[in-house]
Order: sequence, then C-alpha cells, then structure tokens
Amino acid sequence: MRAWIVMLIATVSLTVCTSFAIAQQDKYSLKLGNLSLADFRGYENWKVVAVSQTDKQLKVIVANDVMIAAYKQGLPAVGKTFPEGVKIVKLEWDLKKSTLAPYAVNVPADLEAVATIEKDSKRFPDTHG
Repeated sequence: MRAWIVMLIATVSLTVCTSFAIAQQDKYSLKLGNLSLADFRGYENWKVVAVSQTDKQLKVIVANDVMIAAYKQGLPAVGKTFPEGVKIVKLEWDLKKSTLAPYAVNVPADLEAVATIEKDSKRFPDTHG
C-alpha cells in the first residue's frame, strides 16, 4: 500500500489545531510551499475511499474521479503507474461522544489534520509527479 503512495510523491500535510482556525479564514487560502488547498477544491464532494477510527481519531480518505477510475482499473499494482491528475485528501478529527444519539457513538470533534496527495509531473518533475 505504501508503494503507491511513494509513486504519487507530492504529499503535503497541513495540520490545523482546531476547526476554529479554519473558520477564521478561507480554507482554500492555506498553503504549504508551492501547494495549496485550493488545488483540491471540491474535495468535500469526492468519493470516500476509506474510513478508519483509532482510540483518539476518526479518519476519512476521499479521492477525485481520476483516482477512483485508477482504483477500478486495478491500482495500486506492481508495474502500474498512476495517471496524471489523481488526487487524494485525508482528513483526521478528534473524537467525542455524541450527546444526541440514543446509543453510544463517537462523532468527529475538532479537525486535526488535512493531508493531500497529487500526481502532477509538470509541477513536480524532480519526483516524476
């Protein structure tokens, strides 16, 4: 699984202390180096690839249509490369117990991190995309 992540190379991790920090500014203005969250505009509507939960966090991975099509064609796989334009966003939240549900359930609390992966050989030629 990690091999396909290495293929995408262009990884940026934006750590946000609380969701309040994002509420104070336009989230798409956030930048790290030459990457911007604006490069992933619309990620809120992408398809969910995976959901996981640890003792302290809820994590969701979403992918754009190019990435979903690559998954359907058998990626990741040895010898296959990801097409240009694939994008993945991983969101991580603290957990809290729901006060509204009639049963015990954890729900997202403060947003802790947003990580992105993009394949773009023109912008990142030194890493093959």
